[in-house]
Amino acid sequence: MMRLGFNMFKPFRQHLTYFSNNLSNKKGLVLGVYTEEGKPFKLTAAAEYYNKVSNGQLVKHIELVGGNIKQGKSYVFWGLDNTFQSVAVVGLGKEKKGFHRTELMDQDKETIRTAAASGCEALNSMGIHDITFESFGDAETSAEGSLLSSWKFQGVRTKKDPLPTVNLLEVPGLQEQSLWYLGSIKAQSQNFARFLSDTPSNLMTPSIFCQNVEEALKNLNIKIEIHDKKWAEELGMGSFLSVNKGSDEPPKFLELTYTNAVDKPMVLIGKGVTFDAGGISLKPATCMDEMRGDMGGAACVVATLQAVAAMKLEANLKVLVPLVENMPSGSATKPGDVVRAMNGKTICVDNTDAEGRLILADALVYSKRFVPKWILDVATLTGAMRVALGNAAAGVFTNSDELYRLLQEAGAKTGDRVWRFPLWDHYSTQITKYDAFDVNNVGKAKGGGSCTAAAFLKEFVPENTDWIHMDIAGVMGPDCGVKYLPKGMSGRPTRTLIEFIRSQVKK
Repeated sequence: MMRLGFNMFKPFRQHLTYFSNNLSNKKGLVLGVYTEEGKPFKLTAAAEYYNKVSNGQLVKHIELVGGNIKQGKSYVFWGLDNTFQSVAVVGLGKEKKGFHRTELMDQDKETIRTAAASGCEALNSMGIHDITFESFGDAETSAEGSLLSSWKFQGVRTKKDPLPTVNLLEVPGLQEQSLWYLGSIKAQSQNFARFLSDTPSNLMTPSIFCQNVEEALKNLNIKIEIHDKKWAEELGMGSFLSVNKGSDEPPKFLELTYTNAVDKPMVLIGKGVTFDAGGISLKPATCMDEMRGDMGGAACVVATLQAVAAMKLEANLKVLVPLVENMPSGSATKPGDVVRAMNGKTICVDNTDAEGRLILADALVYSKRFVPKWILDVATLTGAMRVALGNAAAGVFTNSDELYRLLQEAGAKTGDRVWRFPLWDHYSTQITKYDAFDVNNVGKAKGGGSCTAAAFLKEFVPENTDWIHMDIAGVMGPDCGVKYLPKGMSGRPTRTLIEFIRSQVKK
């Protein structure tokens, strides 16, 4: 058996208890079976191996329940052998379903993640917390589904639920440990993003966010720089600093550098609003607590960097995270105020709740000094994106067809999809055609809020630079509709970002 440790993430151990000291010593196993209408069921390679180990008991028990286990459903059998007290058999549906062009999804991989979650839930609900998973023919994907579904945020609860330990079933002749390890890195990184995003805002201020990142990344090949308000003032980051004026918490600008190649750096920028009350343009009280997750973009890019460094990918990666709170007070920015960004452009802040684009603007301008290969920013930017796509996919705006192709392929592989929206001049004119200032932070016309927000950001992207903007407002959580992600902030689209970078570099 291969057991996974969580040594990568000390902040988890400081705030969460992964494994209870009083876990039952019972062991469970999750196996798969292919079922197709009109055909006899077929065991996976691992299930075939276990059936031999159990002297045919597995097949006998599957036959007892009719042999037709529907896709995503589990049956739990007891006492089949002396090692595993219980065995959850999960239906995988048709074998080799392939890529679905309409759904933009690798169906086999998504089936595996869902199967792992189904088996985990079935055994965990029965008090079995030592669970071994088979690979389902794809150990990397199995690890993702197993580790994502077996973790949940429990914050500062005094009494925490025991969470499962996760193991890989080793089958003679199958060398799957290295792939399982890669999948575990991706899943654990997304879980780290979930942890950062779901922690209450009084326990995840800009300063505390930086402390958590320092602790999590200190043993990796990453340079960590935490810039303060004075540094931002000297660079003329008036747009960034304007958002934090109403808060007593000092702003931070986190700069992370991973160097492991001879190439221009890829730049990731994450929106880091650790709490968004809306400023003077105050949000409604209903569900305002969810705005602890308004730094979901920051969490994703940091977690992505962590995975890239853990995999030791041959890449140069720069991660920029502007961190603020957006609060109302006597010193807060007022609607109608004009501020100046780092590139000299003046911005009328007509709506202080359209703050994410203000901090990203200065980060985009700052990224120019690194002569980037490309820039990708990630932000819970607009409620309009949630209206447009719900929680099915992240919205994407880009000036590069090739980068979008790679990003879409990454999303199809990870099951965390993206969908492209226009960057037309039609939207740019709505935020630039004014006499008294250069740019307005909201558009003139009704509707198209996600598009005008992207058009605003485009004004600050370095010239002749490939750029992607991801609006993740719909997929942030707290209920993102994914079967292998328990309710809470989702950490999406961390795995898609990892795969996007991984597809462009040497392993």
